[in-house]
Amino acid sequence: MKIRYLIVDDEYVAHDIIKGYCDLLPNMVLQKNCYDALEALDYLNTNEVDLIFLDLNMPKLKGFDFLKTLSAPPKVIVTTAYSEFALEGYELNVTDYLLKPFSFERFLKAVNKATGTFEAKSVVQKSDQSKSTTIFLKADKKYTQVNVNDILYLESVGNYAKVILKDEVVTVREKISDLLESLPAEGFIQVHKSYAVATHHIHSIEGNRIFIDEHTVPIGKVYKMNVDQLLK
Repeated sequence: MKIRYLIVDDEYVAHDIIKGYCDLLPNMVLQKNCYDALEALDYLNTNEVDLIFLDLNMPKLKGFDFLKTLSAPPKVIVTTAYSEFALEGYELNVTDYLLKPFSFERFLKAVNKATGTFEAKSVVQKSDQSKSTTIFLKADKKYTQVNVNDILYLESVGNYAKVILKDEVVTVREKISDLLESLPAEGFIQVHKSYAVATHHIHSIEGNRIFIDEHTVPIGKVYKMNVDQLLK
C-alpha cells in the first residue's frame, strides 16, 4: 500500500534528508514539500495525506500549534533539534519523535511504527481488502522487506532477535520490545521474555505451550496473563 507523505520544515537540508530516506522505501510517495506550516494548512484544505514529517521550530506558525488546528490529523512523525518538547508531542498523539540529526535506522523504525499502525487500522476499516502491512528489517547489512502476515513469531537470542516467517528466518540486531513497537499491536503479543507470537497464526494452546505450524513456543509465567486475555 502506498503511503502519501508531506514534509513540513523550513530547512531545505531537512527536506533533502527525509526525501532521500523515503526514496529508499518503495511504498513512500511524496505529495508536497512545505516550508512553513501555513503552506501545509493550505495544502491539507484540499488534499489528504497519510503521514506528515513535522518540524517544530518554524516561522509564522510553530509545529505543535499547526498540529492543534487539524481536526483529524494523519500520522505525524516529529523531526526536530529540540528534545524538550517530546512530552507535549506524545500528548498530541504524535507517532514518533526524531531528534536531528537522526540515522536511517532510527528513521526506518519511526516509519515502520507509523505505517504499521496506519495499515492495521486500514485492515479493520476495509476488511475485504487483501493488502498487507510490510516492514523493513535490517539483516546482513541489507534491508529486507517482509510481509507482517507471514511472521509466525519472534525469538530473542542474546543481542539479536529472530523473526520466524513461514518460509525463512531473518535475524536482526534488535530487541523484541523494539520490534513489537514496529508491528501492529492488535496482531502480536509477548508470551515469554524471549518470545512474542502472531496471534492469527496460533494453531492451539496446551498448558504452557503454544503451537504454531510445526513450532512450539513456551508461555512464561509472567506473560501468561497476555494469553489468558486472548482466550476471553
